[in-house]
Amino acid sequence: MSAIKIKIDSLYKIFGKNPKEAIEHVKSGIGKDELLEKHNHVLGLQDINLDIYEKNIQVIMGLSGSGKSTLIRHINRLIEPTEGKIKVDEFDVMDYDKNALRKFRRQKTAMVFQRFALMPHLTVIKNVCIGLDMQGINPDESKKRSKHWIEKVGLNGYEERYPQHLSGGMQQRVGLARALTNDADILLMDEAFSALDPLIRKDMQDILLNLQSELNKTVVFITHDLDEALKLGDRIAILKDGRMDQEGLPADILLNPKTDYVKRFVEDVNRPRVLRAKNIMEKVNGQDLSNAIIVDENDFIESFIDKVLIKQPSIIIVKNKENKGEGYISPQRLSNILKK
Repeated sequence: MSAIKIKIDSLYKIFGKNPKEAIEHVKSGIGKDELLEKHNHVLGLQDINLDIYEKNIQVIMGLSGSGKSTLIRHINRLIEPTEGKIKVDEFDVMDYDKNALRKFRRQKTAMVFQRFALMPHLTVIKNVCIGLDMQGINPDESKKRSKHWIEKVGLNGYEERYPQHLSGGMQQRVGLARALTNDADILLMDEAFSALDPLIRKDMQDILLNLQSELNKTVVFITHDLDEALKLGDRIAILKDGRMDQEGLPADILLNPKTDYVKRFVEDVNRPRVLRAKNIMEKVNGQDLSNAIIVDENDFIESFIDKVLIKQPSIIIVKNKENKGEGYISPQRLSNILKK
């Protein structure tokens, strides 16, 4: 497993006039509704503990009011916690003074927002250059880097257009290019695709996955959509009323929900459409590899299930992007997963 990039430890956030007093009520067992009714404070986050691994996409999901957007804004301290620690590369973000925090936001993290957050009076390339300009990068270098990422997200030729001349999906591509141009280690994406039409949303998800396979950023992705979470996430954390309800690998959450809340989330999911080979594979350990078929680790089950039914292999080999055997899936395991 990758190294821990972001460590969130015992994080609480209470909104109101006296959060330090209100937090004691929460620790004594008062829930979100009672805290608001009796003490006029809002429970944003309660005792969040989460390790986010380097070069992974960590999805944080939940319904409206679950605390997911509040949580992501703590990572770059757009919101200050009531209590708790957030460490990035072993450094506690809470210890940063204004200058260190400004440097951290500009160089270590980049954010993609739901509503694009583009400057309407600036062209596409000038929007993409903003972060580099703030860092004092040479204008020629800034423009060169920006053009590279504009091309990567499929907007070559639109450099001199203004945001109002672009569709919603194209505007979000600009937002993604702007974030990537900064070359930050950590990409924070707050409901980045939820304002887009379904087909455009799928295109953006595919663009993100393709870029991630090349760049290997640490991505924290907020969504309320389970299908999106299962498609994108290396790991998924599910929040409910400011608390962590379950966290783990997508397959673990889908196949072994620990609470009724999570069960309701996953009960209608089309498993072959959202589970990839790598989600359900096991490590090869002396198995007979004859009469095998080979699939890619990122293949969805639905893309190879017909081949399994027709060829009836004794084993399914899962290869990685280096074309090496990463693991295997037995037909029996595949059958059990589809029956659950």
